[in-house]
Amino acid sequence: MTDLFNRAPTDMLDRSAGDFFIARRRAFFSSIMAFLRRRPNRLLSFEDVRERLHLGGPIYRGLQTVLVRSILGSLNRYQDFDRKFMPVHSRTANRWMRVNRAWYEETGLPPVVLYKVGEVYFVVDGNHRVSVAREQGQEYIEAEVREYSVRVPLGAELRPEDLEKLGAQVEFYERTGLDRLCPQTELHVTILGGYERLLEHIAAHRYFMGLDLRRPVGEEEAVTHWCKTLYQPVRRAIEESGIMASFPGRTTADMYLWVMDHRHFLLEHKETKSIGLVEAARNFIERLREGEIPPPE
Repeated sequence: MTDLFNRAPTDMLDRSAGDFFIARRRAFFSSIMAFLRRRPNRLLSFEDVRERLHLGGPIYRGLQTVLVRSILGSLNRYQDFDRKFMPVHSRTANRWMRVNRAWYEETGLPPVVLYKVGEVYFVVDGNHRVSVAREQGQEYIEAEVREYSVRVPLGAELRPEDLEKLGAQVEFYERTGLDRLCPQTELHVTILGGYERLLEHIAAHRYFMGLDLRRPVGEEEAVTHWCKTLYQPVRRAIEESGIMASFPGRTTADMYLWVMDHRHFLLEHKETKSIGLVEAARNFIERLREGEIPPPE
């Protein structure tokens, strides 16, 4: 078939062919903008998400009405459409136009089949139906849904480049059980190697707990104690200070790691003989505000 992207829509008798031309053009210009902004514009691959985030399930959720713009990935057609489900190849033209004609004729189409992970949906069957729905401005679509469980929150802002950091967070939760032992404590780190440093800190805390209690301390006991007596009090001090407003894109867990570094600095340079993490946090925040120390990067 002649490449429709290189033909003018005035040569097309079929209205659906004109719609496909417009959709392809949108995908083309969207790819240019993505290149200029250096931000990928591709769909999420379900297999990549399952592998990196160690999904559990699925559970059948039945027939649901799903917000079309929350469908951000595909099981096996993620290379055929961009992030807004616009077609990126002309080889999809025939099938896309058949679905589009059915849309105009109000022919009943079967529900699409979706996987749900967090608040994100992946197409198992019905990629072209989702693409046509997006192009036609359809807000909702009928779908048969199966849901996979995940240990980290996934929202509409999820992109392929986020999976490595989220995978590290999942591995941290799997090794520590923190999301189960302290369910109200979401911990997200953006600093490179941050989760490894937290694991080291928890291991050190476990060691000193054993010395203080004069008995072996289990991993879960150490994680729970660390969370409740160290991380949560420091987190509250950080949040009450409002300092995070000065660090967009960073998290409270990042600030916790900076506080750990600051405490080590104070002890190493003998500015104090002993200082707890909460006190170190307040000292660090105060010095940041007064400009005594440069903002961490």
